[in-house]
Amino acid sequence: MPPITLQTERLCLRQWRDADLAPFAKMNSDPEVMAYFPKTLSPAESDAMARKCQSLIDKNGWGFWALSLKDSDTFIGFVGLHQPQDDLPFNPCVEIGWRLQKEYWGQGFATEAATAALKFAFETLNLDEVVSFTACINKPSERVMQRLGMTDSKSNFYHPAIEKLHPLSEHVLYRIAKSEWLKSEK
Repeated sequence: MPPITLQTERLCLRQWRDADLAPFAKMNSDPEVMAYFPKTLSPAESDAMARKCQSLIDKNGWGFWALSLKDSDTFIGFVGLHQPQDDLPFNPCVEIGWRLQKEYWGQGFATEAATAALKFAFETLNLDEVVSFTACINKPSERVMQRLGMTDSKSNFYHPAIEKLHPLSEHVLYRIAKSEWLKSEK
């Protein structure tokens, strides 16, 4: 499948470009943006993550897309779908996730873009379910999950990549089935 681009009223979910690397690295080095992740990323770690996202989109046609404003093509973060490889208790699965530069928080961009990604997941990929998970203390992302119509599975888990005693280790797991999505779209 060639790389897919999705568009919403204000946003474009697209393949990564070299020009995205510098703003992505800046975003990933921001302690506020990375507050719910174990650490900020170095420029090399950030670039590697972007290249991995780019490679998966090249391979599958979809993934964690670069997110830009439709009117200016300004890179503001990423939103999309991913098949996690960690040893998670609910794998195999497809997750939906996002990370935005802080100046774009609180404007509905994560929800708008994630809605387009869910539509793609259910209508194009024909997935039965999409999950999302985050550290229990990440209430802003949990609110996005709720706005997307996802339901708390009440099956919290400890992320295998984070030391169990770390405050970010315990995660909530949200789910949405295709049947629930279709009902909400009518």
